[in-house]
Amino acid sequence: MAHTHSYQATISWRGETRDYKSYSREYSVAVPGKPTYKASADAAFGGDPKLHNPEDLLLISLSTCHMLSYLAVCARAGIVVIAYEDHAEATMAIKDKRMRFTDVVLHPRVTLAPGADRTKAEAAHAQAHDECFIANSVNFPVRHEATIAA
Repeated sequence: MAHTHSYQATISWRGETRDYKSYSREYSVAVPGKPTYKASADAAFGGDPKLHNPEDLLLISLSTCHMLSYLAVCARAGIVVIAYEDHAEATMAIKDKRMRFTDVVLHPRVTLAPGADRTKAEAAHAQAHDECFIANSVNFPVRHEATIAA
């Protein structure tokens, strides 16, 4: 596997910033070869509550990175997973005089195939956490509270 990966995104916004309360927070995101999507600021910051916002996207990135890392760890270890669902939660608060993410808790619920090793499946979360490059890139704790079902 290559040791360097590059990513590109084009963010586009149009409007007028005549006044803080009324300017549009909606923008589009284009990634080469992928569908363009619309997003906004969080509703707490004047955005459209019907659109994804940067906070959603960071939480989604952490949750899906853990999931994909976990599935890879399990596949390499011969642990057959047949379903995975996560109800992820993030907290933003003022810390060190700045608004920032202070904590993320992942709540993965993993369903194993009959006969799969439950103990190994539970332990695989720690390895997945170590391998998740997005969790490795943030400066706040990303915890997981997993449930394993057979």
